[in-house]
Amino acid sequence: MYKNNTMRYLFGIILLSGFLSSCDTNYSASEYGLSVTGKVGEILVVTEKGIWESDVKAYLDTNLTQFIMPYFPDVATFELLHRTPQAFETGNKRWRNLLFISIDPTISEGKITKESNTWATGQLVYRIVAKDINELSELCKRNLQHVHADFDETEWKRIMTRYKNKKNNVLSTNIKKHFGIDLAFPKGSSIVSKRANFYRVEIPTDTKPMEFVGDATGQAANFIQTGILIYQYDYIDSSQFNINQLLQARDTMLKYNVPHENKGVYMGTQYAKLVAPEGNITKTANKKLTAFEMRGMFKFTGATKHGTGGAFWAYHFIHPTRKKVMCVSGYVDAPSMTSWTLPLREIQAILKSVEIVD
Repeated sequence: MYKNNTMRYLFGIILLSGFLSSCDTNYSASEYGLSVTGKVGEILVVTEKGIWESDVKAYLDTNLTQFIMPYFPDVATFELLHRTPQAFETGNKRWRNLLFISIDPTISEGKITKESNTWATGQLVYRIVAKDINELSELCKRNLQHVHADFDETEWKRIMTRYKNKKNNVLSTNIKKHFGIDLAFPKGSSIVSKRANFYRVEIPTDTKPMEFVGDATGQAANFIQTGILIYQYDYIDSSQFNINQLLQARDTMLKYNVPHENKGVYMGTQYAKLVAPEGNITKTANKKLTAFEMRGMFKFTGATKHGTGGAFWAYHFIHPTRKKVMCVSGYVDAPSMTSWTLPLREIQAILKSVEIVD
């Protein structure tokens, strides 16, 4: 699903500024119910400057800033931010993803430990301690696969939990009745297109980041638009789960159900080698449903050329009682200069929430 970024992308170091002046040192997350801060897709690395500027940073980059494939521009799972221990102690400690790295010459062997909800509810904290810089480098070079996997899973689980806690019951009831599945959507989501075997649900744009482009006054604004497509068709046999068959069915469904505002233009799949769709087997959050996961790029095509497009992320599975091939597919329609990390994580959270209800 993910690929390392060493050869494809170099992250710049974003210096942290503007942290809340208050210190949360004496606060208990469970006692005060404090929520996490920081952006989705960021890991705050707390370590001395000398360690950060050593080979350790390169190993962190390689192992913790992987790419969600096959999107273009590249979409990283995480971006690494740095803060010294001294700066961390005087700032806001409720960062959602925290990684502490230090050297302790008194220990006999280096170790990696995990904490949850240390300063905020939903916070994930990892600590790496080694007896010297050489051991630290080896730990960061060879032992971070599970750390990335844990940060990765926690990222979408936070979003899914938030959606479930503020569930859209009207929308949920409608989808349960029509498709026999349940999904967790953000507040304000609504059905904008409805046919016998196809729904399109729009996720409200006011939850999405907006970036200004153009002149210095920022007159031109670009919005990230996201939504979920739900469709179904009769299940015949397992050959329908071949990726080519799934793509053929997808393109047919999109052609007749997702038209562009320009006449004769509709949503379709991009098949260029760089962004050719990829697929794998996965499970939903409750581990009860196995799905064929597919990621790729879409474009608007048809009677006239149209330049817009974006990313899609889809789950395909068999409804056990209705004997239908089901697809739940999220899309992100956004300009290339905006970050797709948050909207794709939101799509992932919705897909992971799928449950069979009848």
